[in-house]
Amino acid sequence: MNSHDAIVAVGSLAFDSIQTPSGCVDSTLGGSVNHFSIAASFYAPVKAVAVVGSDFPSDHLDWLARRRIDVSGVQRLEGKTFHWSGLYQNNLNEVQTLSTSLNVLEHFHPKLTQEACQSSYVFLGNLDPLVQLEVLKQVENPRWVGCDSMNFWITGKPEALKETLRHVDLLSLNETEAFLISKKSHILSAAREIHAMGPSVVVIKRGEYGAMLFVEGDIFVASSYPIEHAVDPTGAGDSFAGAMMGYLASVGMDRSMNQHDRKQYFSFLKQSIIAGCVMASFTIEDFGCQRLMRLGSTELVDRREQFVRMLSI
Repeated sequence: MNSHDAIVAVGSLAFDSIQTPSGCVDSTLGGSVNHFSIAASFYAPVKAVAVVGSDFPSDHLDWLARRRIDVSGVQRLEGKTFHWSGLYQNNLNEVQTLSTSLNVLEHFHPKLTQEACQSSYVFLGNLDPLVQLEVLKQVENPRWVGCDSMNFWITGKPEALKETLRHVDLLSLNETEAFLISKKSHILSAAREIHAMGPSVVVIKRGEYGAMLFVEGDIFVASSYPIEHAVDPTGAGDSFAGAMMGYLASVGMDRSMNQHDRKQYFSFLKQSIIAGCVMASFTIEDFGCQRLMRLGSTELVDRREQFVRMLSI
C-alpha cells in the first residue's frame, strides 16, 4: 500500500470526562479522530487531520505517529483542547451530554498536506458539515469517501450536511440519527431516503444490537460481539468506523467495483462491518481509548475469528 492509499481522517482530538455505572474519568484522551485512527491503523495507514490546544500531550501524538498514523496534519493552537463531558446511566445506549467546550475546535479550518490531497480514502468524522466540505474540496480524486454525523449537525446545519452527502459513498450513523435525517420512522424507509441523498452505502449502528448495512436493495445484519462487562461506549462508533474504513482501504475498495464486480463489492462491505463490530467490542471494555491503546493484533484476529464462527450458520 503506497502513501496515496492512506486514509485521510478528519475529526477531533479531545479530552473527555465520562461517568458510567462502572466509574468515572476526568479529561481522558478521546475525540473522533483519536478512536478512528487507532482502530484504522490495524488495517491501513492514516493521516490524521485535527486541531489541539497547547494543553494536549505531545507524547500522545508521538504514540500515534508510531502506529502508522501521520500526525503532521494536526494543528496546535494557543488555547484549550476540545472538551466533552457525558453521563451514562443504566442504559449505555443513551448518553446525557453535560457540557461541550469547543475551544480551539470552534475555529478549525483543516489544511491538508500535498500528499494528503492525493489520498485515495477519506473519512469525514463528526464535525461541522462546512468543515467536512472544506476537506473534500482539497482532496483531488478519492476512490472512497466515508462520513459520520450526529443530531447536532443534522438539525443545526441540514442544508450543508445534505451538500456534503452528495459527495459521500458511505454514511455511518446511529438509528436515532438515521430517523432524524430521513424524517422516517422505519429503518428500511430511513435507509432508502438516505440513499437518495447521495450515499450508495448506509451503515446504521444499533449499539449493543450490532449494525445494519444497506446497499441498493441488499441488506446485511451483524450482531454486536457480546461483552460481559461494558465499561464505556464513548468512541465505540468512531472505532467501528475506523476498522470499517481501514478494512476497505486494505482491500483496495473503489466505488467503480459496484459496477463490474457487485458480489465482491458487497462481500468487502460485509467484512468491513464485521471488522467494525469486533473493534467496537474492545473499545467499550475501558474508558476512552485506553483499551484500543493496549490492543494487540493477535487478540484482534482471535476475536474476529470467534465472531465469524458465532455469525455462521
